[in-house]
Amino acid sequence: MGRRFNTAGPCVPSDHYMVPALSRLPEAPGLVEQKAYFVVHAPRQTGKTTALRALAHELTARGRFAALHVSCEAAESAGDDYSAAQQSILQVIQRRARLSLPAELRPPGWPSAAPIALLGEALTAWAESCPRPLVLFFDEIDAVRGESLVNVLRQLREGFDTRPAHFPLAVVLCGLRDVREYKTMAGGDSSRLGTSSPFNIKLESLRLGDFTPGEVTELYRQHTAETGQRFAPGAVERAFTLTGGQPWLVNALAREVVEKLVVPPEEWITVEHLEEAKERLILARATHLDSLAARLAEPRVQRVIEPVLAGAPLTLDPYDDDVAYVRDLGLIAPQPPVRVANPIYREVIARVLSSSIQESVTADPRSFVRPDGGFDFPRVLVEFADWWIENGEFLTASGYYNEAAPQLIFMGYLQRVVNGGGLIEREYAVGSGRIDLHVRWTYTRNGHRTVQREAVEIKTWRAGRTNPLNAGLTQLDRYLDRLQLDTGTLALFDQRPSAPAIDERTTITSTTSPAGRTITLLHG
Repeated sequence: MGRRFNTAGPCVPSDHYMVPALSRLPEAPGLVEQKAYFVVHAPRQTGKTTALRALAHELTARGRFAALHVSCEAAESAGDDYSAAQQSILQVIQRRARLSLPAELRPPGWPSAAPIALLGEALTAWAESCPRPLVLFFDEIDAVRGESLVNVLRQLREGFDTRPAHFPLAVVLCGLRDVREYKTMAGGDSSRLGTSSPFNIKLESLRLGDFTPGEVTELYRQHTAETGQRFAPGAVERAFTLTGGQPWLVNALAREVVEKLVVPPEEWITVEHLEEAKERLILARATHLDSLAARLAEPRVQRVIEPVLAGAPLTLDPYDDDVAYVRDLGLIAPQPPVRVANPIYREVIARVLSSSIQESVTADPRSFVRPDGGFDFPRVLVEFADWWIENGEFLTASGYYNEAAPQLIFMGYLQRVVNGGGLIEREYAVGSGRIDLHVRWTYTRNGHRTVQREAVEIKTWRAGRTNPLNAGLTQLDRYLDRLQLDTGTLALFDQRPSAPAIDERTTITSTTSPAGRTITLLHG
């Protein structure tokens, strides 16, 4: 059986297409040579374990070090029982060493030690007996919690000054978050560690990045080389745009096309195939996407994602780490400005947060299909306005993502009535003041495939702000220029306490934009 696109667990070169693992952490070998203790962090499903295992293997194969990758995940169930947590980690070290290292480099039997010092004494005994300097990669370190994490970090700090003769030459802590988050995982009080940094011996903090366009091209080229199946012009570029290079998504998108859509090897993989695969992944809410979606309920995540959805500026305290936390989760792009990391995550976030709205919409999507197969968008606006008058005040008072409630309500309604015949592309970012929606409805007319496109901009008018109508029309003009459309809709929701009653302010009219376009104006 040939290689395939991997979406579950570490990559194996003989089984999976993969970007060369060592190329993803080029700084790491040099840091090991410097006897550094350092941190590697990245969101889940980005290839950390694959890269770290490959690095440990390579360092050992060069003959200078005894390098071992171990997972601390089994220690999670120990909680604050630091003795049990250490015993779990030491058992994993013994097992992984048996599988990965030559006999002469494996640890001896662990010495007896007080429960609070098991790990440190064991690592000292191994360093003293091993003919090569030790290099240890502690993966999933953020699975260790509370007193157990405090205990592990203290012992690593204690042994640092005695390396390499009596302690590992280099130690790498690997996890979802950067080291600054370990204070929180240890109980939220940095004083418990006696320092503002629980791992203040670290030299560097490396973030494993997403794939570059070149790496996505290389990964997909491997599939072409093995199967003969080619990617049509623009397909690889579209895959990178949809995924932002997020490794799991890059693999999942291609796997969906090859294994689920079962595009024959003699057929080219097209942009249309990738778009269909994207929609299937979002609807299926695969494990990776579902775990990200579950984070949206966390207050720290909501404080960042809510203003992104609302297009509002961030108002966090200068010392607040919430943005860094959400960035470490991979939900937002690694570089400013704050924005959702890629279009697929953007869709998942909007659909998850508006899913309850979709469940509340009783309108039959088939009623918006015209006799010729087109999408009756004016009717959608009219029926939404009626539905908004009846339900808007109750839904916007729910308190969950309240600042973005009108946007989520409108998107939820639209998603419900578009389902099955069309797609919605969304653009939103912190400080933009709006959400832009591009609706694409595909149907057959007179025997020809036709794509109907509608553009909507959503804005809100809040207390203390001027009427955003003129700014919205100007912004909508720019959006329509980009989409090359002649007309669009501006949905403007008045959320001021002094706003007229919802049945009085909810209207549908038309106006003219600064560029002279006829614009449908939905007031809500």
